[in-house]
Amino acid sequence: MTPQERAERSAAAMWSTDVAAHALEMVLVRIAPGQAVMTMAVRPDHLNGHGICHGGYIFTLADTAFAYACNSHNKLVVAQENTITYLSPGKSDEILTATAQEMHLAGRSGVYDVVVTGEDGRKVALFRGLSRQISGTHFKEDEA
Repeated sequence: MTPQERAERSAAAMWSTDVAAHALEMVLVRIAPGQAVMTMAVRPDHLNGHGICHGGYIFTLADTAFAYACNSHNKLVVAQENTITYLSPGKSDEILTATAQEMHLAGRSGVYDVVVTGEDGRKVALFRGLSRQISGTHFKEDEA
């Protein structure tokens, strides 16, 4: 099994039960070993009192891309710590894109950076996620 096939099978296993991503109508655009790209349209129910996308939804998009990137090696991985810096507002009706990239992976710990961008290419947020591998896999490798 190639690393790309492993990433795709891991993502498919997660996607099949990812109720939160489905409820927010996220789309997994691309998956690769240590990488993921997710999109989410900013809906009216995502807007805060300023008429811009609530930061919690931006965080959730970034966190979801992070989750798919760090789970792409067929290991069960959870977040250990996450931070986000908001740079510009998410606008009503625009599609936000979260691009996650593995920066470092050693043993059971990983570091991932996620850039959230708006449709015009502006940076909306920068997210850093620290991951921790737990026991288990998404699928049995011999089933491939």
